[in-house]
Amino acid sequence: MNKPPSSLISSYKRRQQMGPFVVGGLAILLIAIGIVVLVLWLTGGDGPKFEFSLFATETPTPTLTFTPTATNTATSTSTETATPTITFTPTPSAPFEYTVQEGEYLSTIVEKFELGDDGLALIVLLNPYNSNSTSGDFSIDPTTLGVFIGQKIIIPNPGMPLPSATPIPADLARGTKIKYTIQANDTIAGIAAKFNSTEEDIIKENKLENTNLIYIGQILIIRVNLVTPTNTLAPTVTPGATITPTVTP
Repeated sequence: MNKPPSSLISSYKRRQQMGPFVVGGLAILLIAIGIVVLVLWLTGGDGPKFEFSLFATETPTPTLTFTPTATNTATSTSTETATPTITFTPTPSAPFEYTVQEGEYLSTIVEKFELGDDGLALIVLLNPYNSNSTSGDFSIDPTTLGVFIGQKIIIPNPGMPLPSATPIPADLARGTKIKYTIQANDTIAGIAAKFNSTEEDIIKENKLENTNLIYIGQILIIRVNLVTPTNTLAPTVTPGATITPTVTP
């Protein structure tokens, strides 16, 4: 049944009046959709996503994988400790040869080898002065007691005693010759008094040109009992003297 024209006009007018509302609603819906898409795009990091879910999706928990690092572990190695070797220096039991070093004197050599109070006299005794020696080895001038670098001398062993004294027999014949080794502080006059001899005879017998140039360790020939002994002088020998009695016809 056909509608009257008046009703058609009224229906058309109502659609025209409803049109702006429909367009406005669609615009609002599109704006809302755009906002949601923009928010999802900004928060997702991988671009816009158009999948929506009513339920929250379980977010996977990242698994941490540890990569082992090779670490060198120091291994303690035992170090062998060297045991110090003690070297014993043997003490000479007999006189021995020695070469004088730089800066040494007879006094320092005596101290070096611990030769004691008789050390100097023993060194001079073991190295009799020889004026004809070209090298100077084994020869010490008793007046100067000088030595030089590189000179070879004989050193007494520690504890070596001076030649022991030999008492003069009381019944030695007049003029009996003995050998006497000069000791420290000896003089020709003192030696003559010890053995009842005379200075002149000792000088003549030993061909001494200067009585002041006698030295420790020098051996003299003494003729004993040339003079009558006095009560104050006993026929004794200073400790350290070596006496070899010889009979002169």
